[in-house]
Amino acid sequence: MPVYNEEATVDEIIEVVLSQEPVEELIIVEDCSKDRTWDRLQAWPKRDPRVRLFQHPVNRGKGAALRTGLAEARSSYVLIQDADLEYDPTEYYLLLSPLIQDRADVVFGSRFAGGAHRVLYYWHSVGNHFLTTLSNMCTNLSLTDMETCYKVFRRAVIHQIRIEEDRFGFEPEVTAKVARLGVRVFEVPISYYGRTYAEGKKIGWRDGLSALRCIVKYSLFQ
Repeated sequence: MPVYNEEATVDEIIEVVLSQEPVEELIIVEDCSKDRTWDRLQAWPKRDPRVRLFQHPVNRGKGAALRTGLAEARSSYVLIQDADLEYDPTEYYLLLSPLIQDRADVVFGSRFAGGAHRVLYYWHSVGNHFLTTLSNMCTNLSLTDMETCYKVFRRAVIHQIRIEEDRFGFEPEVTAKVARLGVRVFEVPISYYGRTYAEGKKIGWRDGLSALRCIVKYSLFQ
């Protein structure tokens, strides 16, 4: 769980995550927040020993936080969870099922495959579909939501991948590198409760341009 400036939601999302039966450990990487997120987090390892807490001394971005957290993972399956409330941890069973049944090595949770979702920005959805389509053309995968937060890996698979991107370029980078490994990829529908910018949404148009760069770089030139 990468965390940056989420003091309003971080306690609630941690409680929900830890209440899910499959959760063996929760690795939190606090990315030098400017609010009181770090203060709120420090009590959690004492409240629940499954929580392992790390902090970056300077803000480095979501990809860098994931790189730190993924290297520390010990469980058989590794799931990425944002610290806001846009994604629902009660759906972990949907994401884990193809892995537990040995039908998949990596699972993507798709916001566009039929799950309930909050209706928000039209141009965000257009941009997401465009980036996913371009990624699919380069990787020969047939995903409907490459940019989803919910990605689950067998630990042995994700530990084969060297993450280079520090920010939101993580999504197209890891998708391209998963495709190159030739492992079994599944996609399942998930719910999505998106936030507005007033509610704290962080991703913007510059991240879309960065995603284009990453799709080309990691799919075609590595």
